[in-house]
Amino acid sequence: MNTALWIVQGLLALSYLAAGGLKVVRPREQLVASGNFEWMKDSSDAAVKAVGLVEILGALGVILPWLTGIAPVLTPIAAIGLAVVQIGALRVHLARDERRPLPVNALLLLLATFVTVGRFLG
Repeated sequence: MNTALWIVQGLLALSYLAAGGLKVVRPREQLVASGNFEWMKDSSDAAVKAVGLVEILGALGVILPWLTGIAPVLTPIAAIGLAVVQIGALRVHLARDERRPLPVNALLLLLATFVTVGRFLG
């Protein structure tokens, strides 16, 4: 079970570092122009950067505390935070009738929930 949790934590960290890094580094207009981030049309630059920062912090939080043994309770708490991010993403995409990103949002929500439960019980 520990190996499965580490694999999922790694997948979550990579996914959120990539997604969050993209939002923090690239201008919102460039991301909207790519056609993959329609929801950003209705968001401010600051909001997009904030979401990216939260994703990066969540990615670090699901790995570093458990890896270092320093405040390991923060790992499942970070996973809860990532689950909340996905619940928000699902709500935004459903409200905007954007169906394409929903399977990925649902998968990330399930993975974050798996880490939350596995690390709180483990």
